[in-house]
Amino acid sequence: MNPYQKKRRWKIFLLVFAIVIGSASVFYSGFFVKKMEREEAAQFQLRVKVLEAQMKMYDNEQLTGVFDLIKKNTKMGIIIVRPDSSILWDGLDSTKTMYKDDEKRVYDSLYFVRQLAKMKEQHPPARMIGSEGEPLIAYYKDSFILTQLRYFPYIQLGVVALFVLAAYVAFSQARKAEQDQVWVGMAKETAHQLGTPISSLMAWVELIKSRFDAEDDPLVAEMENDIHRLEIITDRFSKVGSKPILEDHIVYVVIQNFVDYFKVRTSDKINFSITGDNQVRALLSVPLFDWVIENLLKNAANAIENEGTITINIIENLAKEEVFIDVSDTGKGIPRSKFDTVFQPGYTTRKRGWGLGLSLTKRIVENYHKGQIFVKDSELGKGTTFRIILKSSITYEPTTNTGVPRMG
Repeated sequence: MNPYQKKRRWKIFLLVFAIVIGSASVFYSGFFVKKMEREEAAQFQLRVKVLEAQMKMYDNEQLTGVFDLIKKNTKMGIIIVRPDSSILWDGLDSTKTMYKDDEKRVYDSLYFVRQLAKMKEQHPPARMIGSEGEPLIAYYKDSFILTQLRYFPYIQLGVVALFVLAAYVAFSQARKAEQDQVWVGMAKETAHQLGTPISSLMAWVELIKSRFDAEDDPLVAEMENDIHRLEIITDRFSKVGSKPILEDHIVYVVIQNFVDYFKVRTSDKINFSITGDNQVRALLSVPLFDWVIENLLKNAANAIENEGTITINIIENLAKEEVFIDVSDTGKGIPRSKFDTVFQPGYTTRKRGWGLGLSLTKRIVENYHKGQIFVKDSELGKGTTFRIILKSSITYEPTTNTGVPRMG
């Protein structure tokens, strides 16, 4: 199991743990809400009984005092209506009531209609008898505190989730920045360390050519190609962390030059084919783009166990001004569930692999060339196709730099 799969498992575990904690919080708050609802229902019944008794004995100062005390200590809203739904008494916001004189009360009808409808939805009513024996109906709604308590757990979970998300993004960015610094430092140090032995190798080749009169020897020429290849690799590492210079190139020429170098260092049982548009242009950093093609070709060659074919098809999408580069092989294929996983650092099917090739490839294509790369198609036992999408440079004026020196 690679480190990223372990990290994913930890993330899943923490997510499940957070869900359990959140569910427990909601359940515990729900328990208190139910308890408070029962208490408010009991207070409502008590308030209705006292109010009913007060209506029958209006001059009873003791009942009036008890009712005022109950009303003062309960925060629920109450409306009492006649059977024809006309309001007889309310215990709601007094600012919604105005008086024409001392005897007649005028209500904000729309406000009380809404409040009455809400009360009918929340709780069953209580029947009572008025002062003159007329039947009355009392309704009530949840207190403001109960309403807050009912929604508080969800608000709390939302705030905590936002905090956790912000912290996760901040730590991820900090970790990514730290990893980038380590990667850039290691790459530049590698380029620096390679400089001296490459210079020595170049001197040794010149000495061999002069001492043994081997100017035209094909073996010496291949040695020079390999040294030139080391120079390109050193240049790649030196460019890591810096903004690459993108230049206008014919894509076919760039790919052909690298394939010519790569195929003589690969098994003779693997055939290479470059098809498609041989004039389409794109803005490329050749040393970095060669790295992309190298990683894809190496993976394709490793996927072919015996004999096979690697095909690179170049397609220009004029409508979107894009270039499609499809790298296909006749290897063992990739399971559909691994189409995204193959680009994660550390993922590899080889015992001695580091699992960094495709991750680096994705970084070069997306971050440096502002393109896309993905597994277009794969079938187990039949092969895989990777697709690279780059912006075409047809809108740019052509430059004299249309290719790179051939390496083989």
